Amino acid sequence: MDLLQIIFLALIQGITEFLPVSSSAHLIIPHQLWNWQDQGLAFDIAVHAGSLLAVLLYFREDIRAFAHGGLNFVSSGKVDEHTGLLFKIIAASLPLVFAGLLLKDFIANDLRHTWVIACASIFFGVVLWLADRSRGSTSDAGVAWKAALIIGFAQILALIPGTSRSGITITAALFLNISPETAARFSFLLSIPAILGASTLALIDLWQTELAVNWGDLLTGALISAIAAYLCIHFFISLLKRTGMTPYVIYRITLGIFLFGLIWFRQI
Repeated sequence: MDLLQIIFLALIQGITEFLPVSSSAHLIIPHQLWNWQDQGLAFDIAVHAGSLLAVLLYFREDIRAFAHGGLNFVSSGKVDEHTGLLFKIIAASLPLVFAGLLLKDFIANDLRHTWVIACASIFFGVVLWLADRSRGSTSDAGVAWKAALIIGFAQILALIPGTSRSGITITAALFLNISPETAARFSFLLSIPAILGASTLALIDLWQTELAVNWGDLLTGALISAIAAYLCIHFFISLLKRTGMTPYVIYRITLGIFLFGLIWFRQI
């Protein structure tokens, strides 16, 4: 890849990983429009590592509290607020882990099509709009155990390309009358094991292929992705009260229509 491709793809990954708009929907567009070669597994791992670094840095106080609470739990058996949240994140991550392992080959071979991504972008965009419109009085009290598990099972739908992991988890939380800010925070914390698990599986696949990699390209992509993701998290959370989910719903539907347009014109 040339430098322009590296910058463009890393920015796409960093920005769309945490917005409810689907990173897979955006990563397919360069291949459709400009026939860019696939960026490769190593680059995918690098830009996801950048996104992971961003969320770890942004929520560093929470990570520190999780570590402290975890040590206290091991030594004394006491569960404080942060330890309880940590346990909920772990429990909510398990459905995605098992589903991902079971459906990995099916997703890779049968679902990575432009029409699937376009349909998912539009359909789950409408569902996000319904969740945002239908919620009653919201709660900032946090995420209860039942809600955490429901969000965790909803996260399985993110395995469908075009769904958006952050989008479907925020959607589920809004349907449960959790405030948008609390929903976004829980979704972003939930992304840590999700990205880590997916990257670990990808690393295993990369190790088995034994392909040479360009470390300069990987480091550049990871750095750009990390900066973009950090800024994206910051502005998404800070603007959430003012914007709500409507702009992302409109964008998702427009993107889905655009992808259908690409399919149509490529068939002509």
